[in-house]
Amino acid sequence: MTTRPPVKAQPFRPLVVGVLASWADLQLALQLPKLPDLLELRLDHFWDIADDLENKLLMLAAPLIITARDPREGGANNLSIQKRRELLFRFLPRARYVDVELRSVNALRPLLARARRKNVRCILSFHDLNSTPPVRSLHAKARAAKSYRADIFKIATRTDSPDQLARLLDFFTNHDVDLAVSAMGLGKLGTKSRRKLMREGSVLNYAHLGCGHITGQPSLSEIRRWAFGVER
Repeated sequence: MTTRPPVKAQPFRPLVVGVLASWADLQLALQLPKLPDLLELRLDHFWDIADDLENKLLMLAAPLIITARDPREGGANNLSIQKRRELLFRFLPRARYVDVELRSVNALRPLLARARRKNVRCILSFHDLNSTPPVRSLHAKARAAKSYRADIFKIATRTDSPDQLARLLDFFTNHDVDLAVSAMGLGKLGTKSRRKLMREGSVLNYAHLGCGHITGQPSLSEIRRWAFGVER
């Protein structure tokens, strides 16, 4: 029997994403001479200053990924699903992408339906802050994202040990779902994992703008050097 080779659907060149998770991040973004390809707006960090945030966003030209992270996957301020839904609907008109956790798909189906009607691309994501699950579990999550019509499956897992990193790389290298994948590690080997995965074709590659919010997240200048060898 002939073994079917893994499908590595990467319809986009690897993109650099700057993370906005604080007012300081937003101020830094406004001062950048050249913005990254995309900016991820972590609405769970801005939930109480949404009016001010809307005004500031008018001055940013980069397309946005909006997300309001589930507290069980690292979301700030322990926001309810109702509050997260409200924020996502409010900022959807500004978005190029909306990022929703796989666990939140059912609760946010109306949001995802509106996003598709507005031609906003859908990222379905999974974050494990404690470990990297078995490879077969990661494959199952990718298949679930595909079944929910994701444009991109995003996965971020703990990579403190070589075994955890090996599982994440194994998943990325051998995933058999016809779907673009963004993969990254967190923790002690997070930076190593992100550099390797970016060079392997991870479609979205996240960086902080001045102060890292999670261990292993590279800076914008660092990730640009990985991609191009020089600042751009």
